Amino acid sequence: MSKVLQGIRVLDFGRYIAGPYCATLLADMGADVIRIEKVDGSEDRFLSPVTQNGDGALFMQLARNKRGLTLNPMKPEGQEIVKKLVATADVVVANLPPDTLKAMGLDYDSLKAIKSDIILTMISAFGRGGPYEYRVGFDGLGQAMSGSMYMSGTPEQPAKAYAPFIDFGTASLSAFGTMTALFERQKTGQGQVVEASLFNTALTMMNGTLIEQAAIQRNRVATLNRSQTSAPADTFRTRDGWVLVQSVGGPLFKRWADLMGEDHWLDDPRFKDDISRGDNGAVISERLAAWCAERSSEEVLAAMEEARLPAGPVMSPQQVLDDPHIAAKGLFQYTEYPGLEKPAPLMKTPVELSATPGEIRQRAPELGEHTDAIMQELGYSAEQIADLRSRRII
Repeated sequence: MSKVLQGIRVLDFGRYIAGPYCATLLADMGADVIRIEKVDGSEDRFLSPVTQNGDGALFMQLARNKRGLTLNPMKPEGQEIVKKLVATADVVVANLPPDTLKAMGLDYDSLKAIKSDIILTMISAFGRGGPYEYRVGFDGLGQAMSGSMYMSGTPEQPAKAYAPFIDFGTASLSAFGTMTALFERQKTGQGQVVEASLFNTALTMMNGTLIEQAAIQRNRVATLNRSQTSAPADTFRTRDGWVLVQSVGGPLFKRWADLMGEDHWLDDPRFKDDISRGDNGAVISERLAAWCAERSSEEVLAAMEEARLPAGPVMSPQQVLDDPHIAAKGLFQYTEYPGLEKPAPLMKTPVELSATPGEIRQRAPELGEHTDAIMQELGYSAEQIADLRSRRII
């Protein structure tokens, strides 16, 4: 089966999540992605280490389907290698500040001088322009500065989500933008800059709340897990765990009232529509909390399923790994990696295409695993490669 991006080469100068996962999605769809990292390994290789060499869990997810090259692009010989790589590439992905891009010769003008139809996918914390242009930042800054963190947790304690959803959202939007640029290049032969930022992604995800604030000044504050725009929608303790129930719309609210055996909820003007139920959600949560506290999680979820009310257990990471739905759908691809005692469960390409699906073809590379092969492709001899390595250019 031919892959959608077969024949497309991507240079991945990304770090941590936003840039690397953008390139990972392109690799899943068949692109030849070369991951370029520091000679001693980039910092993101070693996050959450799981092998004796210190290779990290996140790296195994985000570097799959990529070839690994070590390089110091700040040295003159390293910049020559960068130029040769760019001449063979279609896309450069880099989540680095604009000034760093220029210093590395990865700004668009420099790239375009080498390859006229190159696409630069650049990702930063705040994007170009504005007073925050040169600030550095991670996922948490997007959560903190978009209103998301303020609206999570409680008024006394804002809370950041554990999952770096701003990073992964930015990566996904960057991959979307890159694919769009490739499609446009097919029509016009022209490359362009695809620019994404953590802040743009965070504001996109919080836009509805910001529109509401601008329009009617609701001045909302956090209510932990309880929704403010519908009910019942909250987390509830059972006899042996926690469940989440999420209800939106009048029909689901009626199903809940029927499940409680209390139709008086339907006639109360406090609960006449979603926003009213959200405004008075504490009362509904209190009732459902009492009902859940008398039952096991299994009993609560069985009753919710019978009533066709959306609900699910709050699961630990180990419970997620043991989940039967994940096993039945084969969502994880168990992949060997040197130094791991057992295969790593890599989540497959999250969007499933019926005719041209993404796939995991190979594990993440060990440090510099493909350096020699890539350098030979660029025309370097074995002696030249050995010399560059001895001088820590590669």
